[in-house]
Amino acid sequence: MSKVRVVPGLIPALVAGSVLVMVLACFLGSTELSPSRIMMAFIGLGDRADMLVIWHIRFPRTLAAFLVGAALGISGAAMQGLLRNPLAEPGVLGVSATAALGATFALYYGLVGLWPFILPISAILGALLATGVVAMMAFRTQSVVTLILVGVGLSSFAAALMSLLMNLAPNPFSLSDMINWMMGSVANRSFDDIGLAAPFILAGLALLLWQRRGLSALTLGEEAAAGLGLNLKLQRLSVILGAGLATGGAVALAGAIGFVGIVAPHIIRPWVGHDPARTLIPSGLMAGMILVLADIVVRLLPTAAEMKLGVIAAIIGAPAFAYIAAQRKGAVHD
Repeated sequence: MSKVRVVPGLIPALVAGSVLVMVLACFLGSTELSPSRIMMAFIGLGDRADMLVIWHIRFPRTLAAFLVGAALGISGAAMQGLLRNPLAEPGVLGVSATAALGATFALYYGLVGLWPFILPISAILGALLATGVVAMMAFRTQSVVTLILVGVGLSSFAAALMSLLMNLAPNPFSLSDMINWMMGSVANRSFDDIGLAAPFILAGLALLLWQRRGLSALTLGEEAAAGLGLNLKLQRLSVILGAGLATGGAVALAGAIGFVGIVAPHIIRPWVGHDPARTLIPSGLMAGMILVLADIVVRLLPTAAEMKLGVIAAIIGAPAFAYIAAQRKGAVHD
């Protein structure tokens, strides 16, 4: 493997870029506000209507987009390290689709009205179901292609069940809610919504960061990693559980958002010497930036009805995924 120099100051630069795009997102929207009015609203001295726009609409929406992007970016990087393949991510392996199915199931049966935490818990259970299936396949086969095909099958099956629930939706309001989760959006998200999903996302990310050193050891192969003292079962369990928690929380907050978990780690990897441990945090920051920028595009597009964030993310991410796959040049083997 050729040595790649680690870019110094990468994380501070990404943090600065993240803050910049989040501030930019608060300046842009359907309601035109001058920079001075926005700054006054930020410090709590502006007009009441301006503060409502900033603190109850734009900033929570921006924070939700960044948090979801960070969760998917770090989860994608961790799963790529676990499976040792840059084409892996929660969406490709069926995790996002099954998480969305869990949330859709809760919406269909009106369970959210019983307890608000049922929505994120349902999404997390769906995500853990997919990660469990993929994990079992990982124990049974060394073929990355097989794992990806299993993920595609899970995604297709989950999509079929969601279509069935939509077809049987009891009223237009339930149908609208289910469509929103399937297409992905952070519109109208509040701090309460973020507060419900954030504990699950942060717990998942903590698990992934805790086991990040093991991902570097896995680049040597599982036998060599075990020889170095790595507990393979604990490593797999931590990554699967962490990715499931983070992805489930992200889906509970924004619905199904695909491809960002592939694209961000692929962009970051050459800058960190292809070290999976160093890829996690920069990938989260990069994915958060990408999703905030995509949400800015959603807000500014001159469409009669606002586009869904998941649609824009797929339009940007799907061609990037195809390009990444094409660049593999047969590197993925059975």
